[in-house]
Amino acid sequence: MFRAGALVSNSTSGGKDSQAMTILLSRIVPRDQLVAVHAPLEGVEWPGMIEHVRATLPADVPLILAHVTSGKTLLESIEDRGQFPSPAVRWCTSSTKRGPIEWGLRHYLKAHPRFGGRIVSALGMRAKESPARARKPVWRLNERNSRAGRTWFDWLSNHDLAERQVFDIIQDAGQAPHPAYAMGMSRLSCVFCIMASRADLCTAARLQPRLCADYVELERRIGHTLSPSDVPLPDLTGIPVTADAARRPRRRRDQPR
Repeated sequence: MFRAGALVSNSTSGGKDSQAMTILLSRIVPRDQLVAVHAPLEGVEWPGMIEHVRATLPADVPLILAHVTSGKTLLESIEDRGQFPSPAVRWCTSSTKRGPIEWGLRHYLKAHPRFGGRIVSALGMRAKESPARARKPVWRLNERNSRAGRTWFDWLSNHDLAERQVFDIIQDAGQAPHPAYAMGMSRLSCVFCIMASRADLCTAARLQPRLCADYVELERRIGHTLSPSDVPLPDLTGIPVTADAARRPRRRRDQPR
């Protein structure tokens, strides 16, 4: 696919795995065939994430920012549904990440006919993250997106890497991972993620108290918890929401973003 002139997309969250993937891909893919794509998670991702993604890309690699087409934030979507996503029903991934990213790549591919409708979508998931990810095929035809003249393959280019190797790749390239790792986070996605460990939720609550207050308020309002354990965030983290954090004004939906 590389030799045939396919577009190679790097789906980057800004976390350590996609950062290492960016470094490795930039060594083997011709620069004029490489594009990065990031799905911004408005209001719920770590501060400085887009800036971090831009800083870790080679200067000549374009970045697609794949925004949610509905215009709703994740917290607004949760409130509309009346419940948080769950590990079994991760609609947040499909609606705020995979869907917008695939939409952005389809439009990019259409706008650049020199790739002949061929694309390799590189994803940073590793086998050692979970048994489910260990079972995923490293290379597969994406039949859902292989239509309308497109040939689309998904490639788990980091699949065999261990966590220590990921950090070593970043360090050897003269880069640093997102600062949230140094502050105690073991993984980066949303600041408060349904898949996060208790330790990560405690760290996130300590580092982002105002955002934590928004989640606590939402839990109370819809009667549903972020954690699949059904334990509210203040009880789970042991960190009470302070009056100052709770005073953060909420944006009305009719206000501009």
